[in-house]
Amino acid sequence: MQLENKVAIVTGSSLGIGKAIAMAFGKEGASVTVDYRSHPDEAKEAVQEIEKVGARAISVQADVSKPEDIKSLIQKTVEEFGRLDIMVNNAGIEEKVPFLETPLELWEKVISVNLTGVWLCCQEAAKQMVSQGDGGRIINISSIHEEITMPTNAPYCAAKGGLKMLMRTIAVELAPHGITVNNIGPGAIETPINRNLKENPEQMKELLGEIPLGRIGQPEDVASLATFLASDAASYITGSTYFVDGGMMRQSGSL
Repeated sequence: MQLENKVAIVTGSSLGIGKAIAMAFGKEGASVTVDYRSHPDEAKEAVQEIEKVGARAISVQADVSKPEDIKSLIQKTVEEFGRLDIMVNNAGIEEKVPFLETPLELWEKVISVNLTGVWLCCQEAAKQMVSQGDGGRIINISSIHEEITMPTNAPYCAAKGGLKMLMRTIAVELAPHGITVNNIGPGAIETPINRNLKENPEQMKELLGEIPLGRIGQPEDVASLATFLASDAASYITGSTYFVDGGMMRQSGSL
């Protein structure tokens, strides 16, 4: 198993991509902390599913935009499992509003979760990994929109663009400690957030027309890459974004 005896935190892992990553890590032998903000029942179910594959898991409620919650998240993980080897920053939000109509409050909300929250998680996780003295993995779930535009989603795109440079910079700073830092940039992935696409055939057709492989991605497509980046096989990989988008970035207009 690729992650045997490793300990991982996956933020926002009660649903969607985060849950798929937590499940994949459990199947590969990792002990997993399932972080959630507002879906306790789903988090409990995720823990039970991970335990069914023979791995250890706990759920912890933590809002990644709150420093005290992040400290508690890492502390509870270390108390339960003894250490922290892998930090996956997956939690994120988006609200589409035309730029000229976007209130400051919305900008601050999106940035606080999607960028500041990742910064907080990276810093606290890295401190724990440095104290352990044997390296670690930080994986941020970014987006193709750290590179391509998405009109009506300026705060989200700004956060993901910032996340690209955050990753690149701290990858250099943390490398002497044996900690690798990488981003995964999903394209169109089938999650609860975009379930309404199935109810809009014309919108779905337009989207698929932007994807060379002709299908929507699945959370497991992202989870398989996250598992690799978290493993010893990726020990010489740091400071880059890896896109999981069916080729969308090579063909897409501004959706």
